[in-house]
Amino acid sequence: VQLQASGGGLVQPGGSLRLSCAASGIDFQFYGVAWYRQAPGKQRELTASMTAAGSANYADSVKGRFTISRDNSKNTVYLQMNNLNAEDTAVYYCKAQHRLSRREHWGQGTLVTVSS
Repeated sequence: VQLQASGGGLVQPGGSLRLSCAASGIDFQFYGVAWYRQAPGKQRELTASMTAAGSANYADSVKGRFTISRDNSKNTVYLQMNNLNAEDTAVYYCKAQHRLSRREHWGQGTLVTVSS
């Protein structure tokens, strides 16, 4: 099983990025997916999640700016991030969790830096 996160980088305040997380070795359609982030010196926090059925939830800090989506045909989950600010700087991790067994798989993280 492998979750490969990509798409991080350096972006100016107000800019946008799209993260991707490609899964292999699992039957992706039966997994809920989520993006977490961990800022320097802080605990990892849930940023956005989507159930296997496609229902999405967001942390209050990103509502209206971030959008989680999934493409089961590509075994991939995305996080579209708009209007980024310095507080969004973090390592972003993707997670897949089986809807029944609750078994989790994590990606390796991708760094997002928001700075002018």
